[in-house]
Amino acid sequence: MTDTPSRTAPLPLAGVRVADLSRVLAGPYATMLLADMGAEVVKVEQPGRGDDTRAWGPPWAGPAGGAPGSPDAPPGEAAYFLSVNRNKRSLAVDLKDPDGLAAVQDLCASSDVVVQNFRPGVAERLGLGYGAVQARNPAVVYCSVSGFGPEHEPAGRPGFDIVVQAESGLMATTGPAEGPASKVGVALTDVLTGLNAAVGILGALMRARATGVGEDVSVSLINSTLSGLVNLTQQALITGEEPARVGNAHTTIVPYQVFPTADADIVVAAGNDALYRRLCAAIDRADLAEDPRYATNRGRVAHREELVGALTATLASRGADHWMAVLVEAGVPVGRVRGVLDALRTADATGDDVLRTVEHPTAGLLEQVRAGFRLEGSPPPLTAPPLLGQHSRELLDELGVSTERVDAMVKRGAVQQADL
Repeated sequence: MTDTPSRTAPLPLAGVRVADLSRVLAGPYATMLLADMGAEVVKVEQPGRGDDTRAWGPPWAGPAGGAPGSPDAPPGEAAYFLSVNRNKRSLAVDLKDPDGLAAVQDLCASSDVVVQNFRPGVAERLGLGYGAVQARNPAVVYCSVSGFGPEHEPAGRPGFDIVVQAESGLMATTGPAEGPASKVGVALTDVLTGLNAAVGILGALMRARATGVGEDVSVSLINSTLSGLVNLTQQALITGEEPARVGNAHTTIVPYQVFPTADADIVVAAGNDALYRRLCAAIDRADLAEDPRYATNRGRVAHREELVGALTATLASRGADHWMAVLVEAGVPVGRVRGVLDALRTADATGDDVLRTVEHPTAGLLEQVRAGFRLEGSPPPLTAPPLLGQHSRELLDELGVSTERVDAMVKRGAVQQADL
């Protein structure tokens, strides 16, 4: 069954229109969060190719997409695209076409929020920069997403996630202590940037609604990641030294890491002295609780190697299920190291209700992961990520473009309308 939650209150962003001129991950993730809160998001895409992530597969869901018979059609809907584009409508229009560009300019002029991640100078050249949009729409909240920000030198430097993971210090602090630096398994710099974009937009939107004064919001992958390193950046500034790479441990808390058991790995996070004593009691190692070397976290950090060795020997004597049960009962933070699919199924089975299902026009019944926030009084909407150009005609009609003009644009390839 599809997930069709009943609503008990209006969605927070009901009535807010977002013109989404972004692609790939950071911008689309931000606009999806806004859509989850009820905003009407119009995703502007290039006919024939659309968002880059439509081609980022495998894996794919459903039968071949694209134009019938097209040799370039992907073998289905890319999981990457599906992950960040629900609750949106797709307008596939060529910005190099005068009529197409005029329609998108009108869209931005009639929207509460505009999000874009064009290369520097492109939006301005198209008449879609902040100055041009704000002149027609003084209350607009305009958000620009970039890799390195507008003031970064050299200007216009492109920045994909892995580049920014390297440049930000995130990669240098990730990986085994004696091994090479490593990237995080997901494009975390983009996700952090999407979250920052959504926060900045929401703050500016509150003011715009109250005063009629818009805002030019800029977010970058590099600044989002540097701020997201939180304690590590502050540690580096205080000590004047690079934070050590500690693998699956923690630089300033012990024990707070992965431990092997007899059959699987678990994580134990004894984040204070009281939790440490509970841990020792639960695993029947009162001697470790009584040892003055380990009485405080400062001492445990100083004697990390000896303590971790003793804990490892004890935890390796029994299986993960045993220790999970014992430590949960004792109130010690503990978790099993799970794969992604295992984590999703386990969370859903234990009542977290993280998965939602929706009927996609070509991929069939599609599972989606909820946003990380909950609005209990107004459950979020759920419509499937759109096909390329799925809503082109209806959106152009809403913008006041005549049927004859749209027909001509479709005929010359300036607009793409998906066939359902």
